[in-house]
Amino acid sequence: MPIMGKETASDRGSQVLPKVPVPPLKQTLDTYLKCVQHLVKEEQFKKTKAIVERFGAPGGVGEVLQKKLLERRDKMTNWVYDYWLEDMYLNNRLALPVNSSPAMVFPKQMFKDHRDALRFAARLIRGVLDYKALVDARALPVDFARGQLAGTPLCMEQYYHLFTSYRYPGLKTDTLKVQMNAASSAPEHIIVACKNQFFVLDVVANSKQLNELEIVSQLEKILKMSENAEERLPPFGILTSDGRTEWAQAREALTKDQTNRGSLALIESCICVVCLDEPSGLQPSDNNRALLMLHGGGREKNGANRWYDKSMQFVVGMDGICGVVCEHSPFEGIVLVQCSEHLMKYITGSPSKIVRASSIRELPPPRRLLWKYNPHIQGLLEASRERLKRLVNNLDMDVFKFKAYGKEFIKNQKMSPDAFIQVALQLAFYKCNKRLVSTYESASIRRFQDGRVDNIRSATLEALAFVQSMTDERAAFTDSEKMKRLRAAIDVQTNYTVAAITGMAIDNHLLGLLRIAKELNMEKPEIFCDETYLASNHFILSTSQTVPSSLQVPTTVEMFCCYGPVVPNGYGVCYNPQSDHIIFCVSSFWENTKTSSAVFVKALKEGLLEIWDLCNRSSAAATKVADSSQEASQPHKSGK
Repeated sequence: MPIMGKETASDRGSQVLPKVPVPPLKQTLDTYLKCVQHLVKEEQFKKTKAIVERFGAPGGVGEVLQKKLLERRDKMTNWVYDYWLEDMYLNNRLALPVNSSPAMVFPKQMFKDHRDALRFAARLIRGVLDYKALVDARALPVDFARGQLAGTPLCMEQYYHLFTSYRYPGLKTDTLKVQMNAASSAPEHIIVACKNQFFVLDVVANSKQLNELEIVSQLEKILKMSENAEERLPPFGILTSDGRTEWAQAREALTKDQTNRGSLALIESCICVVCLDEPSGLQPSDNNRALLMLHGGGREKNGANRWYDKSMQFVVGMDGICGVVCEHSPFEGIVLVQCSEHLMKYITGSPSKIVRASSIRELPPPRRLLWKYNPHIQGLLEASRERLKRLVNNLDMDVFKFKAYGKEFIKNQKMSPDAFIQVALQLAFYKCNKRLVSTYESASIRRFQDGRVDNIRSATLEALAFVQSMTDERAAFTDSEKMKRLRAAIDVQTNYTVAAITGMAIDNHLLGLLRIAKELNMEKPEIFCDETYLASNHFILSTSQTVPSSLQVPTTVEMFCCYGPVVPNGYGVCYNPQSDHIIFCVSSFWENTKTSSAVFVKALKEGLLEIWDLCNRSSAAATKVADSSQEASQPHKSGK
């Protein structure tokens, strides 16, 4: 995870980062076999091993594809970027909420009344403009890596996509557009969603940005306009919550009309979306706040008060439930974290600059976006509403704060906190299912130009050996054997992490080889049709760490990140290790009876405590041994 440096991105022109490497073919194939051997049946593995050997044989298909991949690397800034973006996001047909878009839940706000909520929203908007100015001026401090291989400067490109990106739905594949235009044509408006209606809020008037009180006054007008029942339009935002192909078809129907094309153009070019949400009527528990950020609670609550294609949607609930939901294709979670922290610091930091009432300009009122529709479009809205309802009812979320220990204890054991938690997640999964499965942990490859992520495959053979020793019914393993296995599992996990962040993991490489074969119009290589390969890319456990970077918001007002599973029978696990506790957000789907977030959390808590006990017993035993050997070496004093 990054830490902030002092030099800014504009100082860095001379220091060009290296290109993402293409790992050696043999290394990737060997690692692949090692990753899958213990996750598939013996017969199946034999078959896979033969297929992989044929693929990697001298003069075989693998060598041809590898050569082409190396040529692609020479020609491009980042050989994997487009392949990865399409495979990970743009080709995916699932709805964005829950399945793709992560959310950051802000500390619960205590609003006295709606005016108070609008003041918070106005400060938030001022904070966004403040952060955007830093981004536009390339004045953000460069992130430097911390954790494994700390100190390397990281690519800052993702930050420049925060407010300039829009994901257009397509029938077969989506398009991510990033406006990299001249400042003169840069957008100067925000879209405000209120009561499922959309309004254009210009943040610049007569070449001068609106101040906080001016924004509050404009938001007041929006609130009033949204309450006018005669002008109320159907909830068009709900279309963006649908499957991507369904939304692409609906968008095609909408764009037949000029009014709709105008409204879409304004949304597609805005800086961000601010959603003023109605009170949800739910207890503001961590679980409920996470659910409301991810899907808005469906059409009955605030699920249609959204526009999911836009990269940043800030949610300000009149009941104090606030946060941000982001379209994931333009940037990773750390960018969301850094931006959110800047905003919280801005909102809670300097006291509101009291602006004299006389300095509030008479501004034209915000404009309501208009939509034209017919019975066909009304039918599409109804269908989207039903599908969102099913998604909302399906998400099983458990936000769990583990308080027994945090990073400090783990570091005292001379272990990497991230690797330790990953091994604990394997233990939890094994306790629930008596097997391990293909696991995804995102690893940043921002050490390279335009680097995004690769995958750390955490379900290692060593993790399996450790979890088996911890769950063995016959209690056949001594503490020292368990401890040996724990350290081995953590070492392997740490080594894989280092390989991944230095561009030597296998997932991007295998994807690259597959895509080159497609580009050459070759028959799909056998290795990619093999059921082992298909199973190895079905990530039943999808995990990532989010760490607040430089700013430690007082722990009473913690923010946390959450997301849904990536497969119907899977878990999404996001975790945030702090010095004396760890926050976990575990998600799964109710429709799948084999998964349960509460059952997983219970196993996770048990496992973390069992590992804690094991470490404590082992250090006590080590101390005892050290003491007795010290005593033995002390010469006995004679009694004279």
